[in-house]
Amino acid sequence: MGLGSVLAYTFIAVVILLFLSSHSPLNNYNHSDSSHRHRRLKLRSNFTLSPSHHQPVPFDPLLAELERHREDKQWEQQHSPSAPAHESQPEWEDFMNAEDFINDEDKFNVTSRLFLLFPKIDVDPTDSFISLHELTHWNLQQAHREVLHRSQREMELHDKNHDGFVSFSEYDPPSWVKSADNDSFGYDMGWWKEEHFNASDADGDGVLNLTEFNDFLHPADSTNRKLQQWLCREEIRERDTDRDGKVNFKEFFHGLFDLVRNYDEESHNDSHHSDNSMDVPARKLFAQLDQDGDGYLSDIELLPIIGKLHPSEHYYAKQQAEYIISQADVDKDGRLTLPEMIENPYVFYSAIFNDDEDEYNDYHDEFR
Repeated sequence: MGLGSVLAYTFIAVVILLFLSSHSPLNNYNHSDSSHRHRRLKLRSNFTLSPSHHQPVPFDPLLAELERHREDKQWEQQHSPSAPAHESQPEWEDFMNAEDFINDEDKFNVTSRLFLLFPKIDVDPTDSFISLHELTHWNLQQAHREVLHRSQREMELHDKNHDGFVSFSEYDPPSWVKSADNDSFGYDMGWWKEEHFNASDADGDGVLNLTEFNDFLHPADSTNRKLQQWLCREEIRERDTDRDGKVNFKEFFHGLFDLVRNYDEESHNDSHHSDNSMDVPARKLFAQLDQDGDGYLSDIELLPIIGKLHPSEHYYAKQQAEYIISQADVDKDGRLTLPEMIENPYVFYSAIFNDDEDEYNDYHDEFR
């Protein structure tokens, strides 16, 4: 960042501080309820070995790093009998990188963090506003860092000869896959099987490097054409109720079309649509996809919508950004200013705040 930008942000910070000290609503906010700026924080842990719903990633990379550190300890405990028992409370060393943001009362200073993070997000363009595009890009960066870290950790588990690659013979599917019955999604299909593995092997050398292994675990985010086609084949295999190797309109309408519509509307079934009202748009989309006009959809013909059937991290990052802006955008201009962020800190940190005093034992005094 150039000197001009630094001076500009310094000036903005001074103006905001004056604004905060003089503006009546914010003055009440800062003094009558000082806990808004310095709150007790609760570290999460998304660590799991079983399938789960997509969860928002932490907005603050500092706290994400602390959470990854805790997850790593849990991981080591589960996979290494000699590892020390996992402590419910983090050790002091976990918080060393956060020292600069712990105030004199040993509380995490959210305002200081937002002052620091704002210019890191406001980059395209640097105009003292955070747009939906900028916040989506920020969330996506955090998500990719989280995903790659977990893939690297899991790769270390499967890379039994420690050569930096994973072969199919080395890979052990998750325990929940092994114990699942044949009706469980992801087991009776091609997931975790050799076809899935080979599709992830972009260079065709028979082993997966970290990038390929990450694609193997998260195919929806891959740009590997082979893997995208494999996803399409899996959709055909799952939706093909009459087992003729392709999808007719009825099979498309009851399942695939709902996924596409929900993706486009980003409503997740918040609004109700009858089958009759959706018949015409469904047939229109089906006709567009049915390139050879034979009345069926093949795996190749599903390629244009595979990203809607299997949403990528970008989809969730945008959803998270839209929610944040809808909650913190006081003047409703579709973008965020630093004062708006400071006025609404819980929108950014709500996932790790906890107000339930009954769960006091889950709090970490270092972050209060």
